Amino acid sequence: MTAIEDKIVAPQAAAQLCSSLKTPGPLVFTNGVFDVLHRGHVTYLEHARALGQHLIVALNTDASAKRLGKGPERPLNTLLDRAHVIAALQSVSLVTWFDEDTPLEIIQALRPDVLVKGGDYDMDTLAEAQWVRSQGGLATAIPFVSGYSTTQLVRLIQSMPR
Repeated sequence: MTAIEDKIVAPQAAAQLCSSLKTPGPLVFTNGVFDVLHRGHVTYLEHARALGQHLIVALNTDASAKRLGKGPERPLNTLLDRAHVIAALQSVSLVTWFDEDTPLEIIQALRPDVLVKGGDYDMDTLAEAQWVRSQGGLATAIPFVSGYSTTQLVRLIQSMPR
């Protein structure tokens, strides 16, 4: 196993690992598809990591990602491929996944100190944000880096002449 593979853990093992990571500082959690990694993703993850000692990223499984309605061809990369790319980032401490439509279950299992979402979310309407706050944690949104979108990138590639 490589150091990258060591950072990828099944949801069942993630809770135990997260409890050991909580010291010496806050555990930050975020989630998403992270299908085609771009500058916006990397900047977002760097900002998320700055909010604590460790950053846990939970990826939507392929089935969960398909239910988000981003298109029948999405995700372009498999869960395992996406996990390897995210795990290779210095800002990321641990990568896991979830198959549900929302990350609430895995958040409850991992018990992060900080929940971070992208700027397009209204944190006051998310059940997971309410749960983290009810546990004394912080739930916050980080603004998007303008001009970067996987969906827009996929559309651009599809529109190119062949």
